[in-house]
Order: sequence, then C-alpha cells, then structure tokens
Amino acid sequence: MTTDQHLPENDGYKHRHRHEGPQRHIVVFILSIVLTLIAFAAVAAGGVNATFAIILLLVMAVIQVIVQMGFWMHLKDKGHLIPIIFMLGGFFAAGTCIIMSLYWVWWN
Repeated sequence: MTTDQHLPENDGYKHRHRHEGPQRHIVVFILSIVLTLIAFAAVAAGGVNATFAIILLLVMAVIQVIVQMGFWMHLKDKGHLIPIIFMLGGFFAAGTCIIMSLYWVWWN
C-alpha cells in the first residue's frame, strides 16, 4: 500500500505524510537567491530612481518573507493556521505602530 492513499480511521494502519524530497527546497532556494540578486542589482545599478528602488526592495522583501515562511518554516502545511493568524496579528500591530509613529513625527 502506498503512503498517499487515504485509509479509514479505524483500520489499524498508521497514516504517514508524503516526504517532499529536496527538489522543492532546491527550487525555493534558487528563487530566494534570484529575489536577492534582483534587489541587489536594483541598488547596485546606481542609475535607478530612488523611489522605484525603495518600492522594488519592499516588494522583494515581502515576497522573500512569504517564500521563507511558507517553505522553510512549513507554514504552507496543514495545521499551521493558528501560528499564521498570530503572525498576521503581529504584522498588523507592528504596521499600525509604524504608521502612527510616522504620523506623529511628520504631521504633528
């Protein structure tokens, strides 16, 4: 019997998760390196508009965080909803603090 077939709960067999193997990890590692190189190239080019470079760096950072959390911290797997909810709550609280700090510094 293969490990990817579903068995009834009370049949006496233990359920095993399929092993992903290194292929997906290698692809994600290469993606992380490419995202880092794109961000580095935008800054090292020198002739790039500063506003565009900052926006590009922020977008690359957000994509990098999603890739790192999804694959290296295994948040894409089942059973990780509570950690994801708490992290999103933390991001919301931190973002609110940053926005309010900027508001107080520049507009008051």
